[in-house]
Amino acid sequence: MIVPRHVAIILDGNGRWAKAKGMPRTYGHVKGCDNLEKICTVAKELGVKYLTVYAFSTENWKRSKEEVDGLMKLFRNYMKKCIKISRDNKMRVRVIGDPRAFDPDLQDKIRELEEYSSQFDELHFQIALNYGSRDEITRAVRRMAEDVRKGALDPESITEDTISGYLDTRGLPDPDLLIRTSGEERLSNFLMWQLAYTEFYFTDVAWPDFDKAEFAKAIEKYNKRDRRYGGVKED
Repeated sequence: MIVPRHVAIILDGNGRWAKAKGMPRTYGHVKGCDNLEKICTVAKELGVKYLTVYAFSTENWKRSKEEVDGLMKLFRNYMKKCIKISRDNKMRVRVIGDPRAFDPDLQDKIRELEEYSSQFDELHFQIALNYGSRDEITRAVRRMAEDVRKGALDPESITEDTISGYLDTRGLPDPDLLIRTSGEERLSNFLMWQLAYTEFYFTDVAWPDFDKAEFAKAIEKYNKRDRRYGGVKED
């Protein structure tokens, strides 16, 4: 079985999962965060080299203050725990998105984690925080425009590779497989440039219940796709 080199996941369904159990949405986020630790290990066991997850979008600030505050507390704790996860999995961690919106202490924790984990390369783990694909592309265009203004970039020399080099994911291969949990079937402003030729897999399983068996099921489905023509292989 061919294992996709780079898997991207939209972590969806934490709140609905918690509500179905009569618990607050924050409980779902805690359990979803716990599951993320497990899936990092699973990804490495399955042979995935790059794992990118959508954890907090630019639109998520519109949620209730209670929920956002709970998520920020969760991120702070996770950044600390991720040091150990990084060491155990020989995993390099990188945050994509615009961290400038976060409090200074959380920005410091992100930098600490990225610096510590830079020594590892067995699994490359990207966490999208305060991320939106349109925002990412807008920021990239601004940097490109500034380089053109300074004479560091010739507009006539701009290629697709040039644009990719200005994105948050620069230096990373595009995802081979996108997984979205909890039944929704849309991109929600996630990696729109990078997902141009990616295979999509949607499951009704909520993120806290997404386990190794479900991950393997997604990879099995991926193997039934014809990557040359973008269709489904005939049996």
